[in-house]
This record gives sequence, C-alpha cells and structure tokens, in this order.
Amino acid sequence: MRTPDAPALSCTIGRCSYAALSSTVESVARGLLAADLARHDRVAVYLEKRLEAVAAMFGTAAAGGVFVPVNPLLKAEQVAYILRDCNVRILISSAERLHLLAPVLENCSDLHTVVVVGPTDNLPRLTKASIVSWDSLLSARGGASVHRNIDSDMAAILYTSGSTGQPKGVVLSHRNIVAGAKSVAAYLENTCGDRILAVLPLSFDYGLNQLASAFHAGASVVLMNYLFPKDILTAIETQQITGLAAVPALWMQLAQQKWPLHSSLRYMTNSGGAMPQATLGLLRKALPHTKVFLMYGLTEAFRSTYLPPDELDRRPGSIGRAIPNAEIMVVRSDGTKCDANEAGELVHRGALVSLGYWNDPIRTAERFRPLPQHVGGLPLSEIAVWSGDTVRMDDEGFLYFVGRMDDMIKVSGYRVSPTEVEEIIVGTGKVTEAAAFGIFHPTLGQAIVVAAKCSDNDVTAHQLIEACRRCLPAYMVPSHIELGTQDLPRNPNGKIDRKALQAAFADLFETEKKHEQH
Repeated sequence: MRTPDAPALSCTIGRCSYAALSSTVESVARGLLAADLARHDRVAVYLEKRLEAVAAMFGTAAAGGVFVPVNPLLKAEQVAYILRDCNVRILISSAERLHLLAPVLENCSDLHTVVVVGPTDNLPRLTKASIVSWDSLLSARGGASVHRNIDSDMAAILYTSGSTGQPKGVVLSHRNIVAGAKSVAAYLENTCGDRILAVLPLSFDYGLNQLASAFHAGASVVLMNYLFPKDILTAIETQQITGLAAVPALWMQLAQQKWPLHSSLRYMTNSGGAMPQATLGLLRKALPHTKVFLMYGLTEAFRSTYLPPDELDRRPGSIGRAIPNAEIMVVRSDGTKCDANEAGELVHRGALVSLGYWNDPIRTAERFRPLPQHVGGLPLSEIAVWSGDTVRMDDEGFLYFVGRMDDMIKVSGYRVSPTEVEEIIVGTGKVTEAAAFGIFHPTLGQAIVVAAKCSDNDVTAHQLIEACRRCLPAYMVPSHIELGTQDLPRNPNGKIDRKALQAAFADLFETEKKHEQH
C-alpha cells in the first residue's frame, strides 16, 4: 500500500483511510468465509452508496466470491429476480430495505444468510435464511482460508436490462476490473491528489469503473446519494472535488445551475449516451478551465472509446478513439472491415472484454464471438464483444455513433428493456397489447413511449403510468403512453413494427428539443 494514511472513501456518515478500508475489506472476507462462502459464491449488495457497500464488494472479491451490486432504485420483485437468477447465497442490505424484500426472499431458495447494515431492531422474520448484523460479520473468526483465485476468475456480475425483458448479468473477471481501472486512470491522468465525486450507482459499470480507477491511482472518492443537482455543486465546492462523472440527463440539469466563478474541477466525463452540443457548450462556458472527456462504453467491456478534450471543437459529435489497451473495429455484417466513413458494427477486443452473460449461453454466443477474419496472426480464435451499435470511423480513426441495432432503450445512461415495461402495462389487464420504444429526448437521451390497445374503455394513460411507478424504478417509467382501439402496426414477420411507431412519434418531444437548443 503506497499511502496507507491517505483518505480513500468518505460520505455523509464517515470516512476512512486506505489502511482502514483495507482492514475492513479483510474483516468482511473473514466474516463471509465464516458464513460458509464457497469459491465463486455470489454475494449481493443492495445498499445506497456508503462505506459498507464498497467494503462488501471488495471483501467478497478478496474472499474468492463474486459480488453482485444491485441498483438501489430497483423494486423488490426485480431484486428477487437477480437473487434467483445468479443463485445468490449471501445478501448484504439494510434493515429498511430488508422490510421491503422480506416477502419475496422466501422464493430465493439459494439464499442462506442476510447481513444487515445499521440498526437490527424489529427485523422481519425469515424462514429460510439467517440474519446477522454487519458488526457480527466484521468480528467473525474462524472459517476457511481465502479461496485461491487468478485474474481470469469471476469477480462480479453486473445486471443490465436484456432484450427479452428480464435483466441479464454481465460477468466480469478480476482482470476486467483492473484493466479497466488502469486504462481509464491513464487517460484521465488520475493521481493521488484527485478527489472524485461518485454520484453514479455502483451497480452501473460506469460507476464501478470510476471507483476502481480512483483506487488504482490512490485518489480519494466521495460517495454521494444526491437529491438535487444543486447538492452536487455544493459538494464540489465544499469537498474540493477534482473529477466528476455523469450521464447526459444529469449533465443537462447541471448545465442549468449557477456555477461559481472558480471551480476545483479538473475534469468531467460523460458516458451513457451522447452529450447534447448545447449542454456541452453551457458547461464549457461555465467551467472554462475544466477538461471535458466524452466517452462511449458498454457494460460488456466497461469503456471502449474516449474523445480527448483538445479534439472537442475539431470533431463535434465524435465518440473518439479506442481507450488504452483496447482495439475498436468497424465491420460489415459479414465480418469484413468497413471503409472509412462506412457505417458498420462496433467490435471491441482486448483485456476489458467480459466473460459473457450469466447462465445465458444463447445470448452470450450472439454477443461474444470470435474476431473478424481480417484480424489475423493468432493461432487460436480470440473472443471479442460485438456491440450491436452502428458506428462509422473517419480517415483519422475517430468514431461517430450512428444508432443501435436492437430495440433496447437508453434512458439517462440506463439500458431499458421494452419487454419489461410492456409486461407491467399488459399485466394491469386494461390493455390487450403494448409496445414500448425509445424516442429522442434532449435531456434523457431517449424517452420511453408506449403505444397500447385498450381492452377497457375507462382506462387512462395516467392510471397505466401509476401502475409502472409502483413496479418499476423511476428511469423505467414511460414519459408518454398513447392509448387506442386499433391493433398496433405489424412488420412482414407479424411482429409489432417498432420502427414504424418510432417514426410516428419522432416529433413528440420537439418542443423540449427546441427549448434545449436555446
């Protein structure tokens, strides 16, 4: 450890040095082993951003387990699906969250231990799992020795929405996490003097990578569960923050704030969707001495490209070039290399390519495939990730995003499955069919719009939106629901024609677009 006394983490309820964090991580590892954690057992962490959440994740990896950070915005049934899907054995959460989860945990047959962070008074009774306190976990003694792992073993599973409705788990190795940290820290030029404000969920690949990159450089991370954009500006000023990562929707809100004349921010980064040019202009005007890094990434490989700050004016709209230790190719459907400025699929190769989707060999085989034939010289085929995104590369190797090949909707950096939204709406019994799709939105990147055929003449769009609010996190709730009595349009294969619906509603948010441009 290079700087044991340097601050590693801080939040509203405390802070710790690198030495203290290391000690807590070791205690978590011992406690999990005493709770019969086997090699590669999954440990879910369902907490807001706090010191214990970070220690739980890294402690699981240190013990030889696999940590599964669960987005704190998810509702009980969504959390239960993840716990069942990857056979979680140990859950680390809070008393408040446990009360919400208790009814669904009875269906999680692999779960044997729940660790509660914070007060443990009046906890719900679980029939199939034992409950222990966080303090008991840290003070546990005995148990097996730490399981031996190598860097290509599983370290984490990050859940992201899947095209068939249920979220899919992207399996990351220790090598993936470390290689991603080294790469991003290199081009951001992170140092031990940086103070990074973590506002993104740690279940989000972008948020996890930011944490790992900071630790690699010995920087300090300030964990924040913010309520309002102005709270972020206050934290930047009071905590002397030097680095901030966000998604376009949040940047749009921050651009409208009144920034101080002088800011400690050395850099800001964007991923999870394209930064609107008007928003970028406002931020650069408010923060003339802050470097802006525009990035493109996918959960299956953390980050793929970045645009250096000195290229912003020369290449508006570009997602940049490959990050260090990665190669990005643009290929046609037959795997041959595209010509300059010809649109094709983005293919990413290198140490950041993840291990595939948990318990899903079919979708893994679709997305993780051997390198295109024109990449030669290797005696064995190397697996790359075929992104499903259409891009073009100019004569100098800079990439430009064109669109997505599948029906996934990307809202505020989150990937949303249309099917998952449709199931909630159809499940009300008030409509006979529904189609969810994404429409360009200047603040959200894409907004969720639903077209539905009514089976009940008394149903209203407001009622359906309220049903979604009860079952889905806020970012998955539709911005607009269009009700009708006619069948939804079909394509020649008999499937609902989402492209036709997208075209029909393309101008739905035109007013917001014009407002954003001005």
